[in-house]
Amino acid sequence: MNNQLWYKTPAREWMEGLPIGTGRLAAMVMGTYKRERVALNHEWLWKGVNRFRDNAVRSASLAHVRELLMKGDYATGTLAGNEAFAPTGGTKQGVNPCRVDPYQPAGDLFFELGHGFASDYRRRLDLRNGLVTVEYQGEYANNLLKFRREYLAHLTRDIILIRITAGGGNFNTAVWLDRIHDPDCDLEYTTALDLLTLHGKIKHGIDFRVEAQIRQEGGESGLLQNNRVFIKDAREVLIAVNAGTSAQGGMPEDECLEKRRAFSALPPWPELLQEHLKEYQRHHGGLAISVPATEYDEPTDERLRQMRAGRNDPGLPLLYFNFGRYLLCASSATARLPANLQGKWNEDLNPPWDADYHQDINLQMNYWVAEPAGMAKYAEALLQHIERFTPHAKKAAADLYGCKGVWFPILTDPWGRSTPEAYGWAVWIGAAAWLAQHMWWHYEFGRDLNFLRDRAYPFLKETAAFYESYLIEDNDGVLQIVPSQSPENRFEGSGDLPVTLCVSATMDIELAWDVLTHAAKAAEILGIDADKRMLWRNMISKLPPLKIGSEGQLLEWNREFKEVEPGHRHISHLFALYPGEQITRAETPELFQAAATTLERRIKASGGYAGWSRAWISCCFARLGNGDEAYRHLQRLLADFTTDTLLDIYPPHIFQIDGNLGGAAAVVEMLLQSCHEELHFLPALPSAWPAGKVAGLRARGGFTVGLEWNNGRLTRAEITAIENRKCVVRETAPLAVTDASGTRVPVKNANNRIIFDVLAGERYVLLPLKENWRLEP
Repeated sequence: MNNQLWYKTPAREWMEGLPIGTGRLAAMVMGTYKRERVALNHEWLWKGVNRFRDNAVRSASLAHVRELLMKGDYATGTLAGNEAFAPTGGTKQGVNPCRVDPYQPAGDLFFELGHGFASDYRRRLDLRNGLVTVEYQGEYANNLLKFRREYLAHLTRDIILIRITAGGGNFNTAVWLDRIHDPDCDLEYTTALDLLTLHGKIKHGIDFRVEAQIRQEGGESGLLQNNRVFIKDAREVLIAVNAGTSAQGGMPEDECLEKRRAFSALPPWPELLQEHLKEYQRHHGGLAISVPATEYDEPTDERLRQMRAGRNDPGLPLLYFNFGRYLLCASSATARLPANLQGKWNEDLNPPWDADYHQDINLQMNYWVAEPAGMAKYAEALLQHIERFTPHAKKAAADLYGCKGVWFPILTDPWGRSTPEAYGWAVWIGAAAWLAQHMWWHYEFGRDLNFLRDRAYPFLKETAAFYESYLIEDNDGVLQIVPSQSPENRFEGSGDLPVTLCVSATMDIELAWDVLTHAAKAAEILGIDADKRMLWRNMISKLPPLKIGSEGQLLEWNREFKEVEPGHRHISHLFALYPGEQITRAETPELFQAAATTLERRIKASGGYAGWSRAWISCCFARLGNGDEAYRHLQRLLADFTTDTLLDIYPPHIFQIDGNLGGAAAVVEMLLQSCHEELHFLPALPSAWPAGKVAGLRARGGFTVGLEWNNGRLTRAEITAIENRKCVVRETAPLAVTDASGTRVPVKNANNRIIFDVLAGERYVLLPLKENWRLEP
């Protein structure tokens, strides 16, 4: 039951729909009885009015802003910095409106079935194959028919398919396309018996087209008013939905043409399902977690209700995990754009935060789970997003700050324009470094030297180049980052803007450490740029040290300022704990404890009040080795920030997908960690999962890992490496290592670790030597 969402009632609103998607296309299925609405999206359908925006040259202001901040005049410096480097959007909206384009709905497919009352209703999303079904008994022509509607985002065809049957009986239906009224968009419809089209032209923006092709078995069809097709006495109706845009320079109809021509040759439904399933499993089927627990054969909304009432349901977080992986597949599989704040699903002309790309946590969180959960292919959409922005990001670095390298904005849309659009928030230089972490991860997990040389290292080098020219050395020889901020927080005495500009906020130091460390390591692996390696390592040594405050907490800024909001939703200064790896128990024990204290203080002050924030807290507790706390916050994420269809909520009632995907990442962190390419099995196993097994986890260093445990103890681990190398395992108890034939492998013991050689593609088995030990964090 942890591989399907199911319900006894239709959706009451869009956020209770069931999402499907190929990555390029997306749809939200309402599952209503007679008149069905399928809300449609296309990943490139952003308004497009501001897709050629640019920056004015503002670098001359940098020296003045730095002078104010370096002497401690944070209020004046914050105001001056925003006036200089972020003049549009945000708190000045209406004076200089934000130029980020909103993500737009493509339209809706409707069909209305000619039956009377309905009973025995079920709708479900099967995460094992991505198929949504709606079934019920419906009265038609004095007969009770078993209506079945199937909805599939077909991964090989890259189209949305809808199949309607009535248990072998005949039925009537009308089908049409429509779109919410939009004064900024002109619509044109065409209707034929086998093809419906909706063409939209956004004023001063892009064009788009939605197509619905119809194939029926039996019966006859005709045209109705209001651009509708009427189908009478059909045994089966198949609808194929596609969409195209002019966003990439072509005509919308050209994007649809090939699939329209292929429609007549589509195989029967069982073959289409099998074709899709093969591709879906290749994308999505490499990882499986099972935990013995009571199986509750109840609708998902009832399981949630019971959990909120206090019932223990250890399987529900696993359902949430599986749903998170499904959502990443559905928003990334065939995509060229990464998942935005709402993945690829949106019904509003003016969605919250424009359903944009927030690059100070939310976009990155969407892809935390991709590499370790065996879904590295999905990171490609994020990597292309980074590369799409790089040319303009170079210009932005020079125009705004007079720097080499690249500068990425704190929030943006898909057009590759690095412009600050959030007055009060946007003066931040850390987005490129945080995105660079994903470039490094893609190499670190996958070990593709060509990728490192051709794609990852060039971006790491450009990001490092920005720091080379942006950091300034103070009188003590310390490299300071100024202007700096801790997204999206502020301290007292810094003025009225929502975020404080300051000198060397902790997160900015951590981001600089992260990208410079990885750039140097990448250059070393490639055997190039020895001079740059030396420069970057020297810069790392001169960064400000991370500091601990009077209550043992990790300081968020360069001094112990009083926070305006001690329970702020962002925990930016814990980046070095997670998703970074600068703070660890073994290498930095004092900072590790300070990070734990910081987390506890934030929660005590009512932090974690958004779904994505609660997911980050869960990930941090997992990295701290506290599995029960990580699990508890995952439960709070489910209980407090989840719709009945398990979509993540930002209060009061806004869908954001980052909590779904961040929660999935937390589950992985509980079971396997691999900081610095050292494998740590079950580092934060919650007591709610005393037994279980997982297959298909991936670890830094190019390993695939399977684990089994019982009574909270590891009973078996399997490792396969991508390349010949040494494997380092953090040893929480004595382990014996054998190869696939059962031959004992020599191991070296050092510093509570075992080290042994592995060959590419060979399977190694690790078994405990004794039975009387328990896992320690």
